[in-house]
Amino acid sequence: MLSDLFPNVDWENMWEATYETLYMTAISTVVTFILGLVIGIVLFLTSPNQLWANKIVNFLTGSLVNIFRSIPFIVLIILLIPFTKFLLGTIRGANAALPALIIGAAPFYARMVLIALREIDKGVIEAARSMGAKTSTIIWKVLIPESLPALISGITVTAVALVGYTAMAGIIGAGGLGNLAFLDGFQRNRTDVTLMATILILVVVFVIQWIGDFITEKIDKR
Repeated sequence: MLSDLFPNVDWENMWEATYETLYMTAISTVVTFILGLVIGIVLFLTSPNQLWANKIVNFLTGSLVNIFRSIPFIVLIILLIPFTKFLLGTIRGANAALPALIIGAAPFYARMVLIALREIDKGVIEAARSMGAKTSTIIWKVLIPESLPALISGITVTAVALVGYTAMAGIIGAGGLGNLAFLDGFQRNRTDVTLMATILILVVVFVIQWIGDFITEKIDKR
């Protein structure tokens, strides 16, 4: 049945490309979550009237976030080619896409972390400070737990965006469904290959969104 609808699809290549897309998305999402969380917390704590209030650090960190968040991803990939080649020795394959994916997504998620932290009731933070809690305790016992539903929701949105980024990265040979859709589908005028790759990308996106929504609903006690 599938062979009749998609006669030009090499299913072995399609599943391999799906695996590469899942691999790039998973690794970059995990690293983006950690890096974006750290940057977001630094932005929050160095803002006025916070524990690490520091205008210079806040300005520099915020400026870097805004710069990298503003660069279109396809342009960022090209700009990072020398860095990627220096770091990994190649610009082809799934691993070669990771630096651009992480650098492109982490600033985006950092802003979402900052927004989530700003939504926390100031009274909760002040209460912890008045009780003499250390900064590390406030971060782990107040900031992260209180903002966790928003943090999970934010990383879900970021992960969905990363799936789209992997498709763009495929255009320069990073592998994955985007690469297959472009090289084997578009360039060879095989519409069924492009269509199947698109369907699988949509399935991945829907699954990620469902998982993120499910976890957010479970941990949101409001």
